[in-house]
Amino acid sequence: MSIDKDTAAKVAKLARIRVEAGELPALAAEFNAVLGFIEQLSEVDVEGVEPMVSVTPMRLKRRVDAVTDGGQQAAVLANAPDAREGFFAVPKVVE
Repeated sequence: MSIDKDTAAKVAKLARIRVEAGELPALAAEFNAVLGFIEQLSEVDVEGVEPMVSVTPMRLKRRVDAVTDGGQQAAVLANAPDAREGFFAVPKVVE
């Protein structure tokens, strides 16, 4: 696939990037270089290769999945402009 100046202008417009007319050939060449690299990647045989999340083997830290109230109600409500009975109080907006 080859990108021409018109396609590069359309992509720039869709991305809301202002590109001067004199810079369109260079932008099209960059797009073509990226697409060429993607085509090279599609030629690589990845049959039998496990998907990876990271190049280093690691596990995420786990925690117990326990339901709690957080124990921070007073700290959370301390910054509220108006708190009543343990809840945020807001002005009535619907009649």
